[in-house]
Amino acid sequence: MRHDGFDALLREHAGLLSRIAASYEADPALRDDLLQDMSLALWRALPAWRGEAPLRAFVARVAHNRGATHVLGQMRRPAGGELDDQVPEPRDGPEGHAENEQRRMRLQAAVRVLPLALRQAVTLAFEGFSHAEIADTLGVTAGSVSVRLHRAKAALKALLGEQT
Repeated sequence: MRHDGFDALLREHAGLLSRIAASYEADPALRDDLLQDMSLALWRALPAWRGEAPLRAFVARVAHNRGATHVLGQMRRPAGGELDDQVPEPRDGPEGHAENEQRRMRLQAAVRVLPLALRQAVTLAFEGFSHAEIADTLGVTAGSVSVRLHRAKAALKALLGEQT
């Protein structure tokens, strides 16, 4: 793939990559490093993409694999952090904006606490992937995805104190 084609691919999937990176890393500087690592991993993996799955699913798989490697390589993770700039703005005034931002921050922090398998499944679900797409991306069965999402939902409710 030519350099400008890869740049276009990164621009097209920038939001997806940013949100996946944010689900693995709270610290903005480390998240930027992780995004660069994801981009490099994608550059290296792209020649292996044969078009059997949608490109979006391939990008998500590479990003999640790199995110999992990042988490496993960390000695300790920061307790919390900001969401990236890709999150849409709320529709209400300043009070609504602050309230929505607090909810997003609590949810993002709660997602980071989930076990890796649950975190991967719920992050892809938040991105609008179907159960079948999540299963294909993670290399598990659709039934396993259903179980992971059910457990993730229960864990998030507990972590957030039912304040969703």
